[in-house]
Amino acid sequence: MSQARSSTSRTVAAHAVLITYTVIALFPVLVIVMNSFKSRQGIFRAPLAPPTTETFDLVGYQTVLAQGNFPLYFQNSLIVTVVSLAIVLVFGAMAAFALAEYRFRGNTLMGLYLALGIMIPIRLGTVAILKLMVASGLVNTLTALILVYSAQGLPLAIFILTEFTRQISDDLKNAGRIDGLSEYTIFFRLVLPLLRPPMATVAVFTMIPIWNDLWFPLILAPAEDTKTVTLGAQIFLGQFVTNWNAVLAALSLAIVPVLILYLIFSRQLIRGITSGAVK
Repeated sequence: MSQARSSTSRTVAAHAVLITYTVIALFPVLVIVMNSFKSRQGIFRAPLAPPTTETFDLVGYQTVLAQGNFPLYFQNSLIVTVVSLAIVLVFGAMAAFALAEYRFRGNTLMGLYLALGIMIPIRLGTVAILKLMVASGLVNTLTALILVYSAQGLPLAIFILTEFTRQISDDLKNAGRIDGLSEYTIFFRLVLPLLRPPMATVAVFTMIPIWNDLWFPLILAPAEDTKTVTLGAQIFLGQFVTNWNAVLAALSLAIVPVLILYLIFSRQLIRGITSGAVK
């Protein structure tokens, strides 16, 4: 009886901690979205209050749609994010399969080298990256951002997917080899479908830094035709006057793709996180 009570108390405590953390994490997002539907006076008078009939105003969204080319900014962000994610997931899964399946000289060293990519921030090499892009003629192109973000996301993707690939039964892969399947067919037909949960986890953790990044778009692609959403929102931030209605509206619109991605991959994301913890 006492064990049942202690187990219940631990469960309640764990849920209380998780709920508290969720509220703390979502509170800033809720404040941004609420204030994006309020007038400037309403924002500064009661920033934590929801919009009322007196404070409700869509001037922020009207300004965002009228000034700047936000449809183009969203298109650029989507292209960069989707292409970078595809490269990270496909090549990350293939590299993880090679590291987990084949034993060759330098296998462990290669894994350690990729782990360094997780520990060392890519921004430390900004000057070298900029020089490389200038020499390659890729400045003010989306290709430059795609290459940088792919290199940024691959180490973490390979590290996570390698551990999951090692858990896949060798009997399944050997059965495919006995049936005459090539290594590529074994990977794409047998291994890759089993990696969907960890790949969803990698997709979420890779997409958010790419979508929210301001550093590399500002340095590598600041032109009007290649601006991303986060960089485009900066046009409303002035040295002396800031249009907070437009800034909050732009940030609220930028949150939508992240929420859509989470809703799409939420089940696989939870499976990927829990399967890595439960043996």
